[in-house]
Amino acid sequence: MRDRPQTGYSRAPSVPVRNGAAAGPAWLVPAVLGGAALGAAALYALKQTADAEREHPPVGRFMNVDGVRLHYVERGRGQPLVLLHGNGSLLQDFLISGIVDRLAKNYRVIVFDRPGFGYSSRPRRLWTPRAYARLFAQALDLLNVESALVLGHSWGTLIALSLALEEPALVRGLVLLSGYYYPTARADVVLFSPPAIPVFGDLLRHTVEPLLAKAILPKLIRKIFAPAPVPRRFEERFPRSLVLRPSQLRAIAEDTALMIPAAMDLQSRYGEIAVPAVIMAGDADEIVDPGRQSERLQRDLPNSVYMALPGLGHMIQHLDPEAVVQAVDGAAQRARVRPRVAAPGRAAQPSAA
Repeated sequence: MRDRPQTGYSRAPSVPVRNGAAAGPAWLVPAVLGGAALGAAALYALKQTADAEREHPPVGRFMNVDGVRLHYVERGRGQPLVLLHGNGSLLQDFLISGIVDRLAKNYRVIVFDRPGFGYSSRPRRLWTPRAYARLFAQALDLLNVESALVLGHSWGTLIALSLALEEPALVRGLVLLSGYYYPTARADVVLFSPPAIPVFGDLLRHTVEPLLAKAILPKLIRKIFAPAPVPRRFEERFPRSLVLRPSQLRAIAEDTALMIPAAMDLQSRYGEIAVPAVIMAGDADEIVDPGRQSERLQRDLPNSVYMALPGLGHMIQHLDPEAVVQAVDGAAQRARVRPRVAAPGRAAQPSAA
């Protein structure tokens, strides 16, 4: 006799079977693939960094200043002249342009890798133009520089202006190239700031960001030189792979995020700067509007002159290096006839011609 089917029991839920194996949660496979992709990207970033630093070793010397290992190049003799590069760049920018060799004939030229760029370290702190200025003032003191001309390009102009405000006895004159001085709405701030976000930005910088940056870098370089073509010497000698390292991508993102607040902080103080200043910009600059920035600064900055270079873009140190050299000479000449500002506790001294 057959057993009667029993009632009151519950059947075990059926498990979907695919190709003979139980299927896992729907998110598992994408998660595994995504993790593998991020791991591969992280390994690529590590290898790219090692290859870049092997191919492009440091070209200068190092000093330790306020917890920063600062990389710099020094050439020539004479009146000290400090060069400060822009965002996304490094000291080779000035070396490749040829202006360092030209200026070294008459000046003691000191070119820094700003913290986080090139081979200078970047401790976790808020790197405002004033913070940069304090650091470079200490570095110049270690180099026995009592007064100097200061040339800044692009983001570096904000640091040059901050140095003149914070250390008036140190700065003898300014040369400001293609600068950003007044806050404006900028799409690049939104696009390039995310890697500055703690934790999330760190993940980006060490995985997908180097790949994305490598893809867009050629277009960005063409834009900063436009409407002129990219000079051959720049194409051949600029160490692009150093720019793509996670450490420099962090510095780029942080400086981008701080650009508008930095201009807002400084704009009300430009009238306090009394040192001679030469302001230069290409009138076809596609990165910074020369009329809204450089031309306006000339009206707000006492003792300044403005030079617009016809048909040139953002990288005027490469596109017209002779004009930049002449601007430095002009600032130096004007500084010679200006009484030297005394450091605190000292009497003013006449300038030595």
